[in-house]
Amino acid sequence: MHRPQLDKYDQRILQYLQQDGRISNQELAERIGLSPAACWRRVKALEEAGVIRGFVALVDPVQVGQPLNVLVMVTLQRHSIDNTTEFESRMREYPEVLQCYATTGQADFILRVVIQDMPAYDRFLNEKIFTLKGIAQVNSNFALREIKNETAMPLG
Repeated sequence: MHRPQLDKYDQRILQYLQQDGRISNQELAERIGLSPAACWRRVKALEEAGVIRGFVALVDPVQVGQPLNVLVMVTLQRHSIDNTTEFESRMREYPEVLQCYATTGQADFILRVVIQDMPAYDRFLNEKIFTLKGIAQVNSNFALREIKNETAMPLG
């Protein structure tokens, strides 16, 4: 995979956009010392290269009724292509699964699930996870409080 070379302007663009994705092109250009046209071209090039994957609003889970944050470790019985493919496909479909990682170590997958409450999590497990073929073990860890939750990638 080709990784684009990021110069100091690209890195500064990324830093500012990670702090405020709604910054105007004019203000961004002024902050990094480029013309608005040059700045716009660089942002578009970063998007086209896949460096910038998109722009989003960060929503407070408590404010939208999803305060329970669960880290779920899932172990499969066997590592067959069918089991793994089905599991990964289903995880992409479930809106309460915000992240899903294939991992090394004790678990085959680690999920981050946000959900309303314990009864809703119990339904999620029973109706969505435990119905999948090949599940050997599921361990749930509930976040007590958030210490750090950043979205900005460290650069340079």
